[in-house]
Amino acid sequence: MATRTQVISGTDFITVSTKDYERAARFYGETLGLEFSKRWGDMPAGEFETGNLTIAVMQSDAFGVEFRANNHPIEFHVDEFEAAKAELESRGIEFKGETLDSGVCYQAFFSDPDGNALAIHHRYAAADAKPGG
Repeated sequence: MATRTQVISGTDFITVSTKDYERAARFYGETLGLEFSKRWGDMPAGEFETGNLTIAVMQSDAFGVEFRANNHPIEFHVDEFEAAKAELESRGIEFKGETLDSGVCYQAFFSDPDGNALAIHHRYAAADAKPGG
């Protein structure tokens, strides 16, 4: 059996599409409170840090890409679930539906101004615990 050389060694960032970079930058930087790390030169795109993943917000049309909102959430880790949820609500976040309790974690879903799916997430069970048992 032939062995393969590993080509990919990590993830540098993920990209979130927006129709209005300035509005999105205010949302990710001010409303969510993520640290802004860099602008992509004069282009309407910039990067925000979560602690373990960089989120690049990119105005799609400026790069010749069709805008499409992501319908599968980016799950942001929070240490204190209820406190984080209450703080985000005080900043104008409207959560969709009830908090989901999977048996190992809590999740609450919301969207950015462009409709990209986001969520806050807190695992309360041991790392090896499985939902339902």
